[in-house]
Amino acid sequence: MKKLILFFSCFVLISCAELQQVVNTLPQGGAMDPTMIANGLRQALDFGIDKQVTRLTQKDGFYKNNLVKILLPQELQKVDKTLRDIGLSSLADEGLKLLNRAAEDAVKEATPIFVDAVKGITFNDAKNILLGSDNAATNYLEGRTNSALYAKFNPVIQNSFQKVGADKVWANIITKYNTIPFVNPVNPDLTDYVTNEALDGVYTMIGVEEKKIRNNIASRTTTLLRQVFALQD
Repeated sequence: MKKLILFFSCFVLISCAELQQVVNTLPQGGAMDPTMIANGLRQALDFGIDKQVTRLTQKDGFYKNNLVKILLPQELQKVDKTLRDIGLSSLADEGLKLLNRAAEDAVKEATPIFVDAVKGITFNDAKNILLGSDNAATNYLEGRTNSALYAKFNPVIQNSFQKVGADKVWANIITKYNTIPFVNPVNPDLTDYVTNEALDGVYTMIGVEEKKIRNNIASRTTTLLRQVFALQD
């Protein structure tokens, strides 16, 4: 029920005394040893990363996932159409695929950075998150980590462009487009664009897991998860 990543991050930082304070805010009869709660949060984070965020790092983790697939920004949609109109569909397809490849590669390298970034979150808003909407933890996490994660993801995305060859492909695409008569030249900041799209993808998939645990008891696949998240039912 509560958002995976946010909660485990809290676990990393929070003492048993603080956890007990949260337990005291729960409904009567729902108290549990704070160590068990902390372990449950850790397990939830492990499941969230294994099931969702790690999935994004695999080949086609973005490209073949309609929830997070990175499409072209508005400025480049006309580029894509023009290239296809003049018989360069394969180049356009490759350019789109490599944007997603860069995100897949970046998330793989940046997952530890992501986990580290959420360590600073405290339990101050824990009750509201526990008893909040299906994506309350995800929204809280995004609000507290987006800026810091952007700063971390951006250079990784830039390096990923070079690693997967996206920089050369897109330089070729944009050069070809800009030499077409009567078109307005473009020079998009693809690093910024893909960084934001990659971050959105991470939060989207975290939200998927949060909603599953909040609403589907069957998604609590261990005794510990059932005990801990039952407190929020």
